Amino acid sequence: MRIADRHQVEGGRERITVVPETLDDLWHLTYIIEPGDEVGGDTTRRIQRNDDQMRDTGGEREHMYVTLAVDDVEFARFANRLRVGGEIVDCSREDQLGHHHTINVEEREELEITKHWKSDQLDRLNEAVEATENADVAVATVEEGQAHVHTVAQFGTEERASITAPTGKGEYARPREELFQELTDVLSRLDVDAIILAGPGFTKQDALDYIADEAPDLPEMITTVDTSAVGDRGVHEVLKRGAVDEVQAETRIAEEADLIDELMAEIGGGEKAVYGPDAVAEAADFGAVEHLLVLDQALRRERGDGDWDVDVDDIVETTEQKGGEVTVFSSEFDPGRQLANLGEIAAILRYRLE
Repeated sequence: MRIADRHQVEGGRERITVVPETLDDLWHLTYIIEPGDEVGGDTTRRIQRNDDQMRDTGGEREHMYVTLAVDDVEFARFANRLRVGGEIVDCSREDQLGHHHTINVEEREELEITKHWKSDQLDRLNEAVEATENADVAVATVEEGQAHVHTVAQFGTEERASITAPTGKGEYARPREELFQELTDVLSRLDVDAIILAGPGFTKQDALDYIADEAPDLPEMITTVDTSAVGDRGVHEVLKRGAVDEVQAETRIAEEADLIDELMAEIGGGEKAVYGPDAVAEAADFGAVEHLLVLDQALRRERGDGDWDVDVDDIVETTEQKGGEVTVFSSEFDPGRQLANLGEIAAILRYRLE
């Protein structure tokens, strides 16, 4: 993420112009932009013509700059864009004011965001700016008969390939080199800075030897890690062991995996941990929260929404004011799903509450 401009505007609000540079940045903006904000950007809009001399063709698209009063935000992960919808409150064409419109934000497009910024939103924005310098990482997990390739992003991991190749004896067996060749082909096509090759036993080393012969430039990017499983479980093991941190020091997912493991250990021991909105709010008021874990989706909740009789923003601010740390979890990744099962918010405590 790049910040192109920022300044104060009327009403004590701040206008920050951002340029998302990666898909991660678009995901971050999903949890920065919220209903009631004003968002401005370049767009096209279909305009109905009132010219009696022209046959009605359903309107023509015109390029324009609009500012919306936001009512909806959607991260379209597989379309590589962010959709921001709302009522047009400023536009070069006055006849479009008051109409609903959706801005499709893509990478490297400027976006103006005007709002009363919350501390966690500014923190997320700064993290996105810093994360621009992080390396892009792929995790390949391999064992006899199968290989999987995932890419690591701040919004989660994404499977890029799943390869199966029976390598035992029998009618349908084929040489294991065919599995290694397909894996080599996939890794050669990836645009990443580093690759972690993981799995149980010696198969990964055999795969690495094969890759070295077929694609001599790849091994210098590859680090091997022992795991007990492949696929999603293998990737989670890699993240927990900190292997990704060696090439991507600020990887959010690795931090989340460590924190959720620490939290679960404290819960299992009946010690310094609480979870659920009410219990966490009480711990925050006592100043007992050492580390607050909150799901990104929870930041949109309001008092009275479902089981939430407390204000999540108040919990975050109270925790920070009393010296606690705050980590916002992605709902796209396994630690975030674990946190969701605990009520979307939890805390590791400085001391046990009676």
